[in-house]
Amino acid sequence: MADPRIDKISPNDSRVQQRTAVLNGITYSYLLAEPSGTPSNTIFLIHGFPDLSLGWRYQIPVLTSLGLRVIALDMMGYSGTDAPDEIKYYTYKRAADDVATLAKRLGLSSIILGGHDWGGAIVYRIAMYYPKLISAFFSICTPFQPPKTKYVPASSMPNFKYQLQFGGPDLEREISGEEKIKQFLNAMYGGRGPKGEPAFHVSHGAYMQNLPILCHTILLSKPELDYYTKRYAIHGMHGPTNWYRNGELNFEDEKQFAQAKFKFEMPVLFVGGTRDAALPPALSSGMEKWFRSLTRGEVDASHWALWEKPADVNQYLVEWLGGLGGLKGRANL
Repeated sequence: MADPRIDKISPNDSRVQQRTAVLNGITYSYLLAEPSGTPSNTIFLIHGFPDLSLGWRYQIPVLTSLGLRVIALDMMGYSGTDAPDEIKYYTYKRAADDVATLAKRLGLSSIILGGHDWGGAIVYRIAMYYPKLISAFFSICTPFQPPKTKYVPASSMPNFKYQLQFGGPDLEREISGEEKIKQFLNAMYGGRGPKGEPAFHVSHGAYMQNLPILCHTILLSKPELDYYTKRYAIHGMHGPTNWYRNGELNFEDEKQFAQAKFKFEMPVLFVGGTRDAALPPALSSGMEKWFRSLTRGEVDASHWALWEKPADVNQYLVEWLGGLGGLKGRANL
């Protein structure tokens, strides 16, 4: 039997099904993985940028081994999901509405959520908008940032300066076509030049001039990077980068929460990556006050903790999920 700590699905893996659903007028693609026997619960997994549903490849086997049905979505603008031009389709509220619609479509009155990067930010908001639907959720790398009473661009923070490049016109214009997309993704996944030339920094963004000389990242195999490239090439970069253009819309949607006292009532797990330059664990300082039940963890990893330290991340998930009760399986961790 494969070790679930390091087992992973591959592109076109027989253990998962590629599905689509029309949610509030938008076609979504997602991966569906079923456990053996009747599922004890269903978990929705939400990826970030620049990622896909396959970003959960190391987590899907261990979650199904616990008796969970797993649904890993391709979010708005990515892969087989539609990529509208308008920024209004890329808000947290829209994502929350679409996830809730899919749950209802599947006859689910309660689900578990998991997110990473933008996906982490999204799951906090889904739980805010639909608290009765979400029985528990976890976020990898992304701490909770509460709604604000005054709009402050995220790019004003030193560790988010790169968002100026991502949300501006230059990246979308320059990263066009499969070869450029592959170079950019390789850079974001940690590729470096033969002499240590940098690929990306949070205070700058991607170093475009270095993209062609980068060595292959150690975090993805070449077939995996090829898969990512082809899935990104379906729509190009406009949809994915729209997530960096919607700050003011999210602010307007969330005023209701900023002006009210609330806490997340459901159990929550936050796992930070100690070497995550964009989302250092220090950003989570003091966030306990927003939660009735918050479990914390850290792994010695960069932003790509899901792939870099899958055994450590999965250990946290197994222990936390086991504490929730109601799981039929138990991963051999």
